[in-house]
Amino acid sequence: MQFVVKRDVLLKSLNFVQGVVEKKNTLPILSNVLLQLKDNKFSIIATDLDIIFYDEISDVKIIKEGNTTTSAAILYDILRKISSNSELNFELKSENKLSLKSENSDFNLLCLPTDNFPTFADEFEDQGISLNNSRFLKLLNKTKISISNDDTRHYLNGIFLHLTEAHGRNFLTGVATDSHRLSSSSLEIDNINNFNSLILPRKTVFQLCSLLAEASGSLTMQTGENKVKFTLGKIKLISKVIDGKFPDYKKVVPTTNDKTLVVSSKDFISSIERVASVSLDRKEGVKLVINKDNVQLSVNSANSGEGNEKIKAEFSSENLNISFNSKYLIDIASEVENKDLKMSLKDSVSPVLIEDAADKNSYYVIMPMKI
Repeated sequence: MQFVVKRDVLLKSLNFVQGVVEKKNTLPILSNVLLQLKDNKFSIIATDLDIIFYDEISDVKIIKEGNTTTSAAILYDILRKISSNSELNFELKSENKLSLKSENSDFNLLCLPTDNFPTFADEFEDQGISLNNSRFLKLLNKTKISISNDDTRHYLNGIFLHLTEAHGRNFLTGVATDSHRLSSSSLEIDNINNFNSLILPRKTVFQLCSLLAEASGSLTMQTGENKVKFTLGKIKLISKVIDGKFPDYKKVVPTTNDKTLVVSSKDFISSIERVASVSLDRKEGVKLVINKDNVQLSVNSANSGEGNEKIKAEFSSENLNISFNSKYLIDIASEVENKDLKMSLKDSVSPVLIEDAADKNSYYVIMPMKI
C-alpha cells in the first residue's frame, strides 16, 4: 500500500472522523480509521458500531493499492501540526507499521490489521428523500437543544423525524423533548418515497450538524430497518436509530393559552444572561414579573446574591408572575430568528408556547418551574 495525498484534503476528512471514533478504547480497533485503496479509489472509514462515516477522496496519487487501520486521533494530531498544502507520502512497510513522510518529518505509525475492522451492509431499498442542506441543518439546530440526556428514557435521546401534512403540503418534521421543554421544526418536501419515521440519536445529530455546516449542495436521506443513511457528495453517514416509541408530543402543545407577551429577542436574551450571572448554576430559575409594558427579571441565589433588571414588553393581560430555567429560556430564545419573541401563556404553572414570526414552521414549548 502506497499513496500520496495533500495534507489539507486528508485533514478535512479526518476532522469529521474525530466525532465518530470510539474514545473510550473498549475495542482498540474502534479508535482507528480504515485507510483503503481499492479499485483506484481512496476511502476513509470510521465507526463506533453505532455510526459509520465513509468518505472518498479523489485528489490522491495511488502507487500501490491495499488497506490498513491506524489511530485516528494520532494521525489527525500529526496532520494538524504539518504545514498547510504539504504533500503526504504514505507507505505500508509491514502489517503493523505505516510510514508517513512530509517535508522534513518522518513518522512510523502502528497499525492494526483490517480483518478486525467491523464491516457493514450498505443496503437501502428506498430512493430516499432529497433535502436542502442548509434548511435541514436549521431544522436540526432548532430541535437539538431539547434532546434529553436522561438515558433511562432512551427514546428521548434524539430527534424524532417524521412526515406531517398541513394545508395540503408535505413536511419533514423534527421534534425533541426532555420533558421540561420541547422543540419542533418542519421542512417542506416534495417527494415522500417510503419514508419510515425514526428517532435520530444525539451523537448522530451533532455529527451530522458538523458535516452539514461545512458542506454545500443536496443531501439524500434513506431509511432502512433500524438504520438511516445520509449521503452528501462522496460522504456517507450511516447510523443506527433509537429503538423505541416517541411519545405523542402534540398532547403537550398548548392550544388555549390566551395571554400574549411580545419582547425583543435580543434584549430578552441579554437581560436573562446578565441577571443569571449572579448564580454559578445556570439552571437556577429566572423569575419574570410580567406587566402591561415591561418585564421584570430577577435571579435570587442563596449562595451568591441576587440580580434584577427591567426590559420593555407588550403584554395582552394583567400582571403575571412566572419562573423558568434560565438556560432553557436562553437556548430557545437564541433560535428565534425574528427580532421579537412571542410567548403565549395561560397561568404561572401551565406550559408556555414560544413562536417565531420569521419561521412559521418552528415552535417551542417550555414548562415553568417553581422557585
